[in-house]
Amino acid sequence: MDVTLGRRTAETAAVYFEKTSNAAIRKVLPQKARTAEEAVADFYAAQRPGASSYGRTILADGQYAGDVWCYCIDPGGAPSAMVSYCVFEPSLWGQGIASKALNMFLSEIAGKYGLKTVGAFTYSSNLPSIRVLEKNGFRLAEEFVEDGVSSQYYQLDLL
Repeated sequence: MDVTLGRRTAETAAVYFEKTSNAAIRKVLPQKARTAEEAVADFYAAQRPGASSYGRTILADGQYAGDVWCYCIDPGGAPSAMVSYCVFEPSLWGQGIASKALNMFLSEIAGKYGLKTVGAFTYSSNLPSIRVLEKNGFRLAEEFVEDGVSSQYYQLDLL
C-alpha cells in the first residue's frame, strides 16, 4: 500500500469530522469539535501565522484515509509538541497505514519546527494505537486514570 501525506483543507477538515463521528472511532479518539463547522474553524485557526498546531491528510493508494497532526507546538517545551492520528476508513485498519504516516509526519515536523521531543496520549485499551506509537520508537512514560478511563502517555526523543 502506497502511503503519502497530503495537504489539509477546510473540505478535508469537514470530511474528517464526519468520518470520525462514528461510535467505534469516538470510543478511542476524543474530539474537541462538536460540529463540522467547529472543525473547519479549528482548521482555519491552524493556518494562521504562529499557530501551535499543524496537520496533514493520510492518503492510502491516493484515497483520503485519515489525518495526522501535532498540537501544543513549543520547540522549547518538554515535550516540544503532541501528536495524534486517525485512519477513519475501517477497511484500511490493521495495514500499517497509521504507522507509516506517523513516521513520515514525525520526520517532517522535526525539521519544520525544530522539535526535540514529541508526546502522545492514548487509552490503555487502544492496542492498535499503542502499536503505532511503539513501532515509531515512542516509549511509555506514564499510565494514569482520567475521568475513569485508563490512559497512557508516550514520548519520543527526536534528537
